[in-house]
Amino acid sequence: MLQLRSFVFLVAAVFGSVSAQTSGTTVTTDSLSASRQVGPSANLVIANKVVSPDGFTRLATLVNGIFPGPIIRAQKDATFSLNVEDRLTNGALDLGTSIHWHGLFQHHTNFVDGPAFVTQCPLIPNENFLYSFQAKGQTGTYWYHSHFKNQYCDGLRGALIIDDPNDPQQHLYDVDNAATVITLADWYHYLSTQAPAIPAFNATLINGKGRFLGGPQADFAFINVKRGVRYRFRLVSISCDPSFTFSIDNHTMTVIEVEGTNVQPLLVDSIRIFAGQRYSVVVKADQPINNYWLRALPITAGGGNTGFSGGINVGVFHYDDAPEAPPTTDPAVNVPVSVKPLVETDLHPLVPTPVPGNPTPGGADININLDVILNFTEFMFDINGTPFRPPTVPVLLQILSGAKTASQLVPAGSIYGLEPNKSVELTIPGGAIGGPHPVHLHGHNFHVVRSAGNPSYNFVNPVIRDVVTIGDAGDNVTIRFFTDNPGPWFFHCHIDWHLSAGFAVVFAEDVPDVPTQDITNDAWSALCPAFNKFISGTS
Repeated sequence: MLQLRSFVFLVAAVFGSVSAQTSGTTVTTDSLSASRQVGPSANLVIANKVVSPDGFTRLATLVNGIFPGPIIRAQKDATFSLNVEDRLTNGALDLGTSIHWHGLFQHHTNFVDGPAFVTQCPLIPNENFLYSFQAKGQTGTYWYHSHFKNQYCDGLRGALIIDDPNDPQQHLYDVDNAATVITLADWYHYLSTQAPAIPAFNATLINGKGRFLGGPQADFAFINVKRGVRYRFRLVSISCDPSFTFSIDNHTMTVIEVEGTNVQPLLVDSIRIFAGQRYSVVVKADQPINNYWLRALPITAGGGNTGFSGGINVGVFHYDDAPEAPPTTDPAVNVPVSVKPLVETDLHPLVPTPVPGNPTPGGADININLDVILNFTEFMFDINGTPFRPPTVPVLLQILSGAKTASQLVPAGSIYGLEPNKSVELTIPGGAIGGPHPVHLHGHNFHVVRSAGNPSYNFVNPVIRDVVTIGDAGDNVTIRFFTDNPGPWFFHCHIDWHLSAGFAVVFAEDVPDVPTQDITNDAWSALCPAFNKFISGTS
């Protein structure tokens, strides 16, 4: 199924767009009240529910019964204690689950990073597991999602925020709360377990609300502001596939944070945000009191669902004292043209942060090229000739069971050993079918010393992030990081369908020290026996 899916994705990308009529939903930021914000200690109940956020009814997999899932929020250096309860019952969808806390380094807690069969076995129905960890020193905008098969495409995804009481950018904004978190999601009218050959999404949801082409007049998301006030909007792509070009009519945005790193303030009027990426932007409500279109234009290799006809791909930027209604203008007519789009190479850390290694291409201690192609024989994505196929025994468990080197780990060809305290340079040429592909590294963030669309290198002050697009043919995106975090760390495309089709590797970092640095517990040890017994009884 996954192989066929990848093959047709290839055909669509080569021979033209494939469009489909789609549907979506909308959620107003008004509804993002305290009941939709939890943490840092919380019960997260994973259960099935029938929902229709865009007017189309389907079965979903949700956290605490809502989409997107509740915002998990904490102060800097707080301990997260997140009890995940698997209460899934409908066998039409996946019954197991595991959750990844995207962007958090999990230093010394690799076992709660979340990717199934890399650091843990999935939970099974009626099983609980406590994800307990600290994100020491980390602040900013993150998110969480299922990391089991394609489950997060069915709804298990939400934002995670860590507040800094001494935020150096705080003087730039007045408001930063649950109502200023903006999630952008693709929504599907079929289950991930029943996805068609081309998994084309049906609607764009802004904070869980939106419309689909030809669908009912579902509610829009309303982002409410008061004139004269400066808002820190935390823009989170919880997408399974498309990137989005985000903008607010008649307003500019000042970027102040990228994926947990404060950046020098940068004025833009549009942002292309890829799956898994996050930005904090400051917007001053300085226009005449009115309602304005807020836009999230999707971009995918397969095309479709573009434009704004019928109110798709939009929300409402609503000023207090304006009518409680969408703008009176047609969003598809006189669409503003961006004159100052975000360019990644214009982003620079607020605090100078040295790039690991020597300031020249190939100047790291460890230099690895990851060549990605779609394999026509298997219709899987190969990285250096090998597609990633999840092992039956998690990589971390293999290490704790006695494996001493990366060469002893499986899946063979997908594990790259990294020595401790070394600079690492990864080069990932662009152009693989179905792109541009956004890639994510677990356990670290990284310096983007060469960005997509730019042939130059920056070893002085490049942006630091944890998801980067590898661009198109001719690009050679290059990133640097330092090996100071023992454990097996996943590196993969964040288009979830592509991950399932093999677009991933595991970096086994400092394997000899993992048993003493990443101490597991009995509950973690019980996951695999329970899961293996469960699948043997249901297969």
